[in-house]
Amino acid sequence: MTEQLIAVEKASLTFSGRLVLENVDLQVNRGEIVTIIGPNGAGKSCLVKGLLGLIRFNQGKISKLKNLKTAYVPQKLHIDETMPLSVSRFLKMVPAAKSAKITEVLQEVQLHTLEQAAVQDLSGGELQRLLLARVILQAPDLVVLDEPAQGVDVIGQQDLYQLIASIRDRYHCGILMVSHDLHLVMEATDRVLCLNRHICCTGHPDAISQHPEYLSLFGEAMDGFAVYTHHHDHEHDSHGNVVPLGSGCQHWNETSGCGQTACSSAEKKDG
Repeated sequence: MTEQLIAVEKASLTFSGRLVLENVDLQVNRGEIVTIIGPNGAGKSCLVKGLLGLIRFNQGKISKLKNLKTAYVPQKLHIDETMPLSVSRFLKMVPAAKSAKITEVLQEVQLHTLEQAAVQDLSGGELQRLLLARVILQAPDLVVLDEPAQGVDVIGQQDLYQLIASIRDRYHCGILMVSHDLHLVMEATDRVLCLNRHICCTGHPDAISQHPEYLSLFGEAMDGFAVYTHHHDHEHDSHGNVVPLGSGCQHWNETSGCGQTACSSAEKKDG
């Protein structure tokens, strides 16, 4: 039986007389990844913040699982450059986090070689992995990620989304994401909600990608991309190091790409 973690019905929000959200319904169940997509100014972050109680909807009913435990990763994390903060120390700030578990989680997110590195020196992808490590230590029912691939290069984005999916699978939590990464996120989610102040369409990615409302919002952005196939004789880990070819990688690149056993790519059409 499907366990509903959180839901909102008929959510509306107005700021300074401007309608930001109108009659929005959303629910997230345990074990599924739900992604909110939409253009800038569509109300995506406001919807998430309303669900989390960070802002209050003008109207709408929110229902939650009793004792719901939520982990939230915002778009940006600002850390003072002068603060002496290592990766390990950052994770030790999670209540009741044990050193052995921190080491295990860093291995899981492929940051085990950076345990003593300064957080300020991490790349965009490494920082996002660190934030996901913190999420794992919190053992939440619901994970909320606002633009998780922001600041991550295109090669690292696919690996990041695969890590998010593995967290869902291993810990059987629900995941709610906000994303602009249309090419990748449509492969990495179970259900998509296309938002532009109101819900334009919602459902499985395959159905949404053909929906007239989706095409009217993103058709121009998607035009010119096609998938083609080639194969690599090697692959790279999350730090860019060459490693033996195994299960393969998947990434989007506008000039080169590869297929299912290696990596997915988008190439500009010749016309």
